[in-house]
Amino acid sequence: MKFIVQRVSSAACRVDDEVTGSIQKGFMVLIGISDSDTKEIADKMIKKLIGLRIFEDSEGKTNLSLKDVNGSLLLISQFTLYADCRKGNRPSFTDAGKPDMAKELYHYIIESCKNQIAVVEQGVFGADMKISLVNDGPFTIILDSDELIR
Repeated sequence: MKFIVQRVSSAACRVDDEVTGSIQKGFMVLIGISDSDTKEIADKMIKKLIGLRIFEDSEGKTNLSLKDVNGSLLLISQFTLYADCRKGNRPSFTDAGKPDMAKELYHYIIESCKNQIAVVEQGVFGADMKISLVNDGPFTIILDSDELIR
């Protein structure tokens, strides 16, 4: 499982010119799921995500978490995080999770986050989404379960 976490001052997702999710201060998270991912892995990734202390405190140090700043989440499914570009110029996506399993796990992540964070918005799984954001910093963190958990 891969999370690309961007600290944002605002972010939004649109599908067919309709806003499906919009936040102010918080994290916009691109979520990639592989076939080997499980709910247990998702739980560990969520714990790490919500615990990330990348917001500035009163002294300008990154000491505050999402909860500390009453931040929001915008969660976007992104199977292309599992692109394999080793051969040729056309990426292969065979390492990405099968759609049914990945969709179920994506929705599990959303619901788990809603149990911990007041505002959790989302994209539409499998849709052609248009994401806009103002990256605050810029500050971008890559969380990869292969490096963090396994």
